[in-house]
Amino acid sequence: MKEAGTWNPLWNGLEELDPEWAEQYMTATMQPYESGVLSPQVVQMLCIAIDAACTHLYEPGVRRHIRTALDIGVTTQEILEVLKIATTVGIHAFNVGLPILREESGAASSVDPS
Repeated sequence: MKEAGTWNPLWNGLEELDPEWAEQYMTATMQPYESGVLSPQVVQMLCIAIDAACTHLYEPGVRRHIRTALDIGVTTQEILEVLKIATTVGIHAFNVGLPILREESGAASSVDPS
C-alpha cells in the first residue's frame, strides 16, 4: 500500500505497535484489488461508497477513488449514484431523531413557560 500511494499515515502508529496485525489487515484489504473476483470499476465504486459513508467520511480516500474510477472508465453518473446510495446510511438519523423531535416538540409546546 505504501508503494501504491494508498497508505494512510495515521496507520504508522498501528504498524509500530503491532506490525504483524497491520500486515495481515493490509493484506486482507488488498484482496479485492488483487483477486480479480470483482472488476476494478466495481472495487473503486465500493471504495467510494465506504469512504463517503457517514460512518467513515474519509475525504482523501473519496478523492483518490473517484479519480481512479474516472481514470478506468467509470462515468460521473455512476459515481453519483454510488454517492446517493452511500448517503442512505445516514437516513437512520431521521428515523431515530424525527419521532423524538416531534415528541419533545409536542411536550415542550404543552409546558406552561411561566
